[in-house]
Amino acid sequence: MGQTLLLKNGYMADPDTGYEGYADLLIRDGLIEEAGPDLSAHGAAVYDLTGMTVLPGLVDLHVHLRDPGQTHKEDLVTASEAAARGGVTTLLAMPNTTPPMDRPERIRYVTEKAAKVTRIHILQASAITKDMAGEELTDIEALAASGVKAFSEDGKSVMNASLMRKAMRRIAGEDLLICDHCEEITMVEGGVMNDDANARRLDLPGIGNEVEDVIAARDVILAKHTGARLHLCHCSTAGSVRILEQAKKQQLPVSGEVCPHHFILSSDDIPCDDGNFKMNPPLRSKEDVLALREGLKNGVIDCISTDHAPHSADEKSRGFRKSPFGIVGIETSAALTYTELVRPGVITLMQMAEKMSFNPAKILRVPGGSLRPGMPADVAVFDFEKVYTIDPGTFASKGKNTPFAGRTVFGETVMTIAGGEIVYERGKR
Repeated sequence: MGQTLLLKNGYMADPDTGYEGYADLLIRDGLIEEAGPDLSAHGAAVYDLTGMTVLPGLVDLHVHLRDPGQTHKEDLVTASEAAARGGVTTLLAMPNTTPPMDRPERIRYVTEKAAKVTRIHILQASAITKDMAGEELTDIEALAASGVKAFSEDGKSVMNASLMRKAMRRIAGEDLLICDHCEEITMVEGGVMNDDANARRLDLPGIGNEVEDVIAARDVILAKHTGARLHLCHCSTAGSVRILEQAKKQQLPVSGEVCPHHFILSSDDIPCDDGNFKMNPPLRSKEDVLALREGLKNGVIDCISTDHAPHSADEKSRGFRKSPFGIVGIETSAALTYTELVRPGVITLMQMAEKMSFNPAKILRVPGGSLRPGMPADVAVFDFEKVYTIDPGTFASKGKNTPFAGRTVFGETVMTIAGGEIVYERGKR
């Protein structure tokens, strides 16, 4: 028997039912029992959420947990605490751990450990190729039988097109998702940031938009011919938006995500040779940022994910040439999205809930993203009038590597509920 919780007087946005407005929410035994006005329940723990916003718990399709093998950067406990502080109740972990997640027993290591030490929903994606070496496919059918919901080679692309086609056919046969990192590695040529005037200003080698666009186009074509469900990860270019738009016009089973750093920052915002601004794909041009925002607004881009990629301070202190790619984001994504997209009117609050909760759950085909009675009680409560400055020193994540340090934002997580249990409450540890 779980807690009985009564959330009173919050402003609710539920993409599943389409309801937006003030309502109470009754949670009992891990499920949403009722949503509506003036609810009461004997014995319930009552929380007055006047002035707060209630959304379905966020679902992040793109997180790097670093466990096993790199737990000095992050582990399951710190990752889940960071997620809860960001309003995230479900996350999909990428497979590029040490060793990679490429066989059922390794998948079980994460899922069984997560069940013991975390209180949010952690799902582990499998690698597409053995050892993520790009040479031989994993045992896709056995991995599917072990409960894997998605396959990815994130951190790199499967460069052999024939092998990728075979993978798509087999993954399509299991009706599972492919999360696609789009990078034509032979065209990177040592690049570390976007190939533009800012790269030349900083005397750094660039990565052109075509590096992403070539694989995005290739894999959409392969999805068309194999029937595979394809999700384009961390879209960063105007070209990716156009490719995704054309795929949707053809009604292909293709979706896409964008990360806050890509719809907020451009290469113009890189002040100096600072590794905290180094991510893959890189920060692009202002024109790309505008295209990504338009893609979110018009529904071409389905999801907002984080590509949360923690690294140590020492690693990220080495400048663009020697620092690893990646930044953290799971604790700041909701506030950044609200501040940069919802407040200026680029997207609505309901669209934010769709792209950060309902759509990701639907694409991954897992419960969540809904405040409908009978659904799992995964809920995120935010104070979107709270103004504060992002301070990495306060992060629950081991990773402090963010380009948003010192940025003023609106929106603090008040409470996160996963499976009917409060997993984070503002002001409490």
